[in-house]
Formats: sequence, structure tokens, C-alpha cells
Amino acid sequence: MSVSIGDVERAAARIAGYARRTPVLEAAPGLVLKLESTQHAGSFKARGGFNRVLAAREAGGLPEAGVIAASGGNHGLAVAYVARALGVRAEIFVPTVSSPVKVAGLRALGAEVTQTGAIYAEAYEASAKRAAETGALEIHAYDQPEVVAGQGTVALELLEQTGGVDTVLVAVGGGGLVAGITAALGGRARVVAVEPELIPTLNRALAAGGPVRVGVGGVGADALGASRIGRIAYDVASAAGVESVLVPDGAIVEARRELWRSCRVAAEHAGAAALAALRCGAYVPSPGERVAVVVCGGNTDPATLA
Repeated sequence: MSVSIGDVERAAARIAGYARRTPVLEAAPGLVLKLESTQHAGSFKARGGFNRVLAAREAGGLPEAGVIAASGGNHGLAVAYVARALGVRAEIFVPTVSSPVKVAGLRALGAEVTQTGAIYAEAYEASAKRAAETGALEIHAYDQPEVVAGQGTVALELLEQTGGVDTVLVAVGGGGLVAGITAALGGRARVVAVEPELIPTLNRALAAGGPVRVGVGGVGADALGASRIGRIAYDVASAAGVESVLVPDGAIVEARRELWRSCRVAAEHAGAAALAALRCGAYVPSPGERVAVVVCGGNTDPATLA
């Protein structure tokens, strides 16, 4: 189930014209922001969703039942957007912790929404049972090769837009984004995984030698709330020597405020997590190092940004 740079390049060709090419902002000398918060449905997840559905359509078509997914919110929004764009039915399962903004967005996109379970893992179990009953195409939030390859197209764009960077900071929940970016870069830049202290999925897995269950809590729980790192993410990250750093919730909250104050970038807490590593000193760049931060999501209530 590993993902290669070739898989990412094929994904880029497949989703061209569907996924949005998101901008890069020079936030400070040596620091660029890749604004996936401006992607369709408000996060990078649309890339993987398009790649999964389009690949299935190429391979023989989609089931009459459409597509089904479990999500903390962003993946569901992306799948609902993809389904609407491609004219297929979508059924989304979300945990009760999901943001009301995201749940409302799902319904606005025409998805059938079921809220169940306290955390993502419980919503996923319910969605898997439903998929077995209906035959709908499952789109996993982070642990399918097509999804991971689609997320990796973020890095291909970043390299084209910047001419290259030394380090890419990526927030991690289930790990689809960090796995895709790591595969796409192929050693052309260092990848640093940034995780909330309260949801250290990759950090604990690297220490244990494999995916392990962790607690889920804190400000990033609705988007980074996987209780276990994906197998693909663990395999790719451990093989590539990806470093994991942990950040406290306070640093995430402040990074989100700073994105709005300094750059007028509206980010959700998960979207600001990677920047928090710089703000709190969890990652300290070397002199002259060029760093890219992926602002991975912007599904938030604008009234809370001030």
C-alpha cells in the first residue's frame, strides 16, 4: 500500500482541472505559506477525494449507491464537494465533536449526514458498516493509496511555485497529507510532522515501531482527531526519516490568531498547527533555511478570528 512519486504525478494529471491550484504567500523572509485553506471545500482533502473517485471511474465506474466517507469534518466536506462536482451521491458520517460550521457545510453541499460516535474512529466504524450494506465506494480520510497520492500533489505545486524549499512543516492527524507530501518530495526537502500534544499519532507510532492508539482531545480534535496513524503514513514517514514535533494547544491558538492578524489568512486550528511549531520553538530553522508551512484547512467561523 505504499505510495510513490509516480503515483503522485499520475494523481496530479488526473485531478488537473478539478482541484484548485492554491497560492503561496511569502509571510516573512525564508517563510512561505502554502494556502490549502483556499482549496475547494476549504482544505487539501479535495485533492485526495477527486483522485479516489476519478481513479475508480477510470477503472470501471462508480456504484449506484455513490460514495461514502467518515470524517471529522474536512474530509467529509471534500467528498461532498467532489460528489456534487461529479454528479454522484454522497453519504457522510461525522463524530459528535465535529464543528457545527462543517456539519452545516456538508448539508449545504447536498450530502446525507449522520452524526454518530464521540470520535472519528467510531464514526468510521459506522460508515464501514453502512458501505457494506449499500455497496457505496468508500473514500478513507487518510489510509488509501489514491487518497494519499492526491494529497501529495500539494508538494508538487509547492516546488513549482517556490523553486524549492529546505523544509516543509505539515500538520498530522491520520497522516494522509504528510505521507503524500513525503512521497512527492522524494528527499528534495526535509519533512517535519507537527502534531498537537493531545493527539500524537505519528510521534507515538515512531517511538513504538508501529501505529498505536492514542487519546484524542484539544482544539485540533475535529480535524486532526484520528486515534491511530494510518499504515501508509507510518510506512512512508518511518522509511523517509520524517521528524515529529509536538505543539501545545496554546501555541496552536496563537498561531491561528497570528495568521489572521499578520496575513489575513483565515485558518481553523488544525490549519494553524504547523505554524505553531515555529512560534513555540518546537522547530527552530537554521540560519538561511527556507521553510514552507502548509496551512491545511480554513473551515472556521470567521467571527472567532479576532
